[in-house]
Amino acid sequence: MEYIGIDVHQRACQVCILDSTGRVVLERRVGTNRERFAALLGRRAPARVLLEASTESEWVARALEALGHEVIVADPNFAPMYATRSRRVKTDRRDARTLAAACRLGAYRAAHRTSAAQRVVRAQLAVRDALVHTRTRYINVVRAVLRQDGMRVPSGGAATFAARVRALALTATQAAVVAPLLEVLAALHRELAAVEATVARGVAQSQAASRLCTVPGVGPVTAAAVVATLDDVSRFAGAAQVAAYLGLVPRERSSGERHWRGALTKTGNRRVRWLLVQAAWGYWRSRATAGTALRAWAVRLAARRGKQRAIVALARRLSRVLYAVWRDGSTFTPLPALAPAGA
Repeated sequence: MEYIGIDVHQRACQVCILDSTGRVVLERRVGTNRERFAALLGRRAPARVLLEASTESEWVARALEALGHEVIVADPNFAPMYATRSRRVKTDRRDARTLAAACRLGAYRAAHRTSAAQRVVRAQLAVRDALVHTRTRYINVVRAVLRQDGMRVPSGGAATFAARVRALALTATQAAVVAPLLEVLAALHRELAAVEATVARGVAQSQAASRLCTVPGVGPVTAAAVVATLDDVSRFAGAAQVAAYLGLVPRERSSGERHWRGALTKTGNRRVRWLLVQAAWGYWRSRATAGTALRAWAVRLAARRGKQRAIVALARRLSRVLYAVWRDGSTFTPLPALAPAGA
């Protein structure tokens, strides 16, 4: 069997092919498109291909699998995979050779490949993020333009921002200046509502995502993001592994009697981590969670360490709760807080 390492980039890839003895059979640079892959690898005997997880890795893997090859998408954070690479000289050719050698030796850790359905959900959420960020930027521009003339837009939700602006005593010039952005904001609201409706329909059709919505503070967008990111709950050994996968655990350096913990690792999906922090704020503020054990725990922690740290810790707890709800096929039932001793 031949072993192929491909260093994938947006425009071109470096390919290295080794035989079973480790001898280089072919090295070539090809364009990153299906036609080039088919021309180079389409007529070769089935081989094992290794490439790093990246933005292009999934469609490249599917294209190579269609040619009859076995494809492994590897975790780029697995250091032993690069053991044969020189630290002083890094080139695409050396990287492709390193990947091919790791493929032949089995010195890699396969990354999880998200299912096709959840890739669509992740794309929808990425589009939603772009719309939200664009809306926020335009709202800030309108506020800044009006502040130059001493006008302040009252606080409120983004959906009612245009109405609050029009309620101000604007001059004809001021109204004409902000009118284009208000029109764009109206279009953004419509598109954002359409995307969120699509996500909500998908959550309603998913038993796992629907169960996650039973946790206070967790809405359709957060539930969809968690399911799309974890994809297969059975691949995690426990709740602690999920929290670490989402980057919600502190950095740690321990050796002997020395133990050090720092800020969050912030590995994994940034969107899900941010949504879980927002869900923690929702849990903290919800009337439905008053008197629950988890809320009482967060309040006690806030008294000792501050509210910001307590919210992050609550987000970590919520990630574990969501994992358990999904794993067990259950719904969330909060435990009541224990009465103080002597009460």
